[in-house]
Amino acid sequence: MLYSNMKWPSAALLLLMWTGIGGAGLPPPERSYKVLVLLPVGSKSHRNVFMPLVEALADRGHKIDMLTSYDIKHKNLNIREIPHGLPHYPKAQINMFDVAKRTSGIIGALKERVCKMARDMYQVPHVKELYRRRKEYDIIIIDHLFHEFTYPFAHEMPFITVATPGMDSRQSAVLGNPLSPAYMPSFLFAPNCEHVLGRLSNAIASIILPFYWRNWEVIPAVQKEIDIHFPDLPPLLDIEKNQSLVLLNSHFSTGLTVPLLPSQVEVGGMHCRPAKPLPEDLKAWIEGAGSSGVIYFSLGSVTKGENLPILYRNMFIEAFSKLDQRIIWKYETDFEGILENVMINNWLPQQDILSHPNVKVFITHGGGLSLQEALYHSTPVLVLPLFGDQPANGARAVTNKWGLSLNYADLSVDLIMRSLKEIMSNPVYKENVEQTSRLYRDQLSTPVDRAVFWTEYVIRHGGAPKLRSPAASLSWVQLLLLDVLAVFFLSVILLLFILKCIVKKTLGVIFGPKVMKNKYE
Repeated sequence: MLYSNMKWPSAALLLLMWTGIGGAGLPPPERSYKVLVLLPVGSKSHRNVFMPLVEALADRGHKIDMLTSYDIKHKNLNIREIPHGLPHYPKAQINMFDVAKRTSGIIGALKERVCKMARDMYQVPHVKELYRRRKEYDIIIIDHLFHEFTYPFAHEMPFITVATPGMDSRQSAVLGNPLSPAYMPSFLFAPNCEHVLGRLSNAIASIILPFYWRNWEVIPAVQKEIDIHFPDLPPLLDIEKNQSLVLLNSHFSTGLTVPLLPSQVEVGGMHCRPAKPLPEDLKAWIEGAGSSGVIYFSLGSVTKGENLPILYRNMFIEAFSKLDQRIIWKYETDFEGILENVMINNWLPQQDILSHPNVKVFITHGGGLSLQEALYHSTPVLVLPLFGDQPANGARAVTNKWGLSLNYADLSVDLIMRSLKEIMSNPVYKENVEQTSRLYRDQLSTPVDRAVFWTEYVIRHGGAPKLRSPAASLSWVQLLLLDVLAVFFLSVILLLFILKCIVKKTLGVIFGPKVMKNKYE
């Protein structure tokens, strides 16, 4: 057991610190702050990143208003969730298998939705009222991904962003910390940067994808919609540069080690927590599996199990029928042919399941939060990525030997069985996730406490301008010293021209004009 050599009070304190209970180590706030959180197109997984911070701020007496796509009444009276009520993000109707087949893919689907939100959200009466009152808040917190249309709220206001997928080189460059594509993969790309072709493809993707989203296709379309509502505001990308801080849902132990600015704070795993007791039926099912153990299967909160094509579902059913393990499968509806060794449910306490030592493998879609939970609870993974950052997360799992990753196009009953047996029989996967878990948990302060401290820090110091890098105000020409290089090369060319003229004149004096004329003719 991790930290098994500690006395019980010390171990308990460590668990309390990790979960952020009681705001361990933080002094009381100077007063109650008013915080506006903007998450109008955030998925459930994005909301799960925000809620530990929101709840911790509320527990410290701050008043939180959240503009969201969810109609949820929170138990904490300091948290008020305000649903916008627009149907542009139909969570229950999205079939990511269908989206992935579209020519434009997930980016095209997101462009369509964010443009509709930019067009319609500011016409909703309670959103207009919230915008009118925005300067009553001490700080605004925005999801950095796909939320550029909310930047009008942040104009002339201190604001921070939460990077739900972790480090995004596009955003890092905006803050004045460009990361080299020689080692930093593009956000939706996972090449092998150890080889020249991998670095070449990564460099191309690192240029094309941000340019497509920010300068060519998506943000210009969003900007047109915003200009209709706010013709006097600065461009959205200019407002973006004024963010004081980004809270990164990442940690160096589970990703790349990269240089960070003071305005880039890693808080990855805020949602991770020690296990709670399992419901009796789940506990009996897991422990009743004996030494063979249990395989847990979930495709996350967006990709529903019921959207899994029947072809693939039947492959898994056949593969599971040939395994000794019991299966816990997150699936929203009953279906024919459910096996005796398979338990299905439409909702499951994922972290409590993953923490049980009898759970041998987690079959996952490879979402960032699910991967963090698997690593926190030391469970090897079999990744089935579909869209977004999932392929990159699957590649990271393979590179670090936390498990294996499969493409849907390659799936077969035999491949599923061989992959699961490889993960369960080869101790290297379990050893690596345990080692990563030890590194992940070994932190001076909790991710939640860091997030709370730096949020309050930005408020206390009026937007904390000292956190900002001067590089953020430079153009890419200035940042790459292209103007300096241009002056240098022009100076060299001018110097060479002058030297040539001097040499020609000197030789003309020495040898006479006729000799020089013949020489140069």
